[in-house]
Amino acid sequence: MSHAATAATRSASATPTPPAARGIKRFREARIAWIFLAPFMLAFLLFLVWPILHGFYLSFTDQSLTGAGGGFVGGTNYAEALGDATMWRSLANTALFTLLSTVPLVAIALVMALLVDTGLPGQWLWRLSFFMPYLLASTVISQIWVWIFNPSVGAANELLRSIGLEPIAWLQNENTNLTAIVIATVWWTIGFNFLLYLAALQNIPSHQYEAAELDGAGKLRQIFSITLPQLGPTTVVVLTLQILASLKLFDQAYQMMGGISSDTTRSIIQYIYEAGFVGYRFGYSAAISYVFFAVIIIVGILQAVLLRQRKAEQ
Repeated sequence: MSHAATAATRSASATPTPPAARGIKRFREARIAWIFLAPFMLAFLLFLVWPILHGFYLSFTDQSLTGAGGGFVGGTNYAEALGDATMWRSLANTALFTLLSTVPLVAIALVMALLVDTGLPGQWLWRLSFFMPYLLASTVISQIWVWIFNPSVGAANELLRSIGLEPIAWLQNENTNLTAIVIATVWWTIGFNFLLYLAALQNIPSHQYEAAELDGAGKLRQIFSITLPQLGPTTVVVLTLQILASLKLFDQAYQMMGGISSDTTRSIIQYIYEAGFVGYRFGYSAAISYVFFAVIIIVGILQAVLLRQRKAEQ
């Protein structure tokens, strides 16, 4: 090919695409993208956006489960909810459960991950035993722990007797039933946090520990100077996910208590269920759920502010 022909070919290829052609190309790409997005968008609108909007509308009505009512009542439901002592008690139970469960679910999971990461013999068995309970359904977990906490033949009281302590009616005593639910929940869900920490530990470069050993740092110093600082982002993720999960307490508490509405174990979600499906007050139930939603938003904002301040200080 001659130099002239080559130059002509290059100049032709360098010619800019007309605006009309670019517009047609972008339109075709956008159309293809929307075709692939359509199934997700349809499901998103039907199963998330619409229920949220419809539930918010119901919170301003006196709609009943029986189909009666449905008239607009303004902010009456919200005013009643804010003055409802049972609702605030249920919210306090949920907050207490979140506090009691989140701390061990983060701390114990970290310790478990550190033990496995040190290279204990039979690691596959440790990983399987730590994560296996997380795969079980809440109904199975509830039945297991109902038997463990059985006042007469349960393993928990047998352990107390073996160390010279008096047996406890774990689920029947209002001083211990929430603690029993916390223990069952920790055993059930800690495997997920354990895997998150273990994955993060395996991503820490080994040369950092080798350099620390050359400098004379012991295992404990390495944990506090290398491991824990680098696990900071993972801890934030685990803490956030755990708080959100604990705030949704319902299944295990309802099942372990046999559906009994105890003043010490009734969660806010259980009270929403009772108001809507036991008391037949869909409108009032919706109002309570949006009050709870507002509380979650406030907690999320406070957590984000605290994390931002911590990063600024660092």
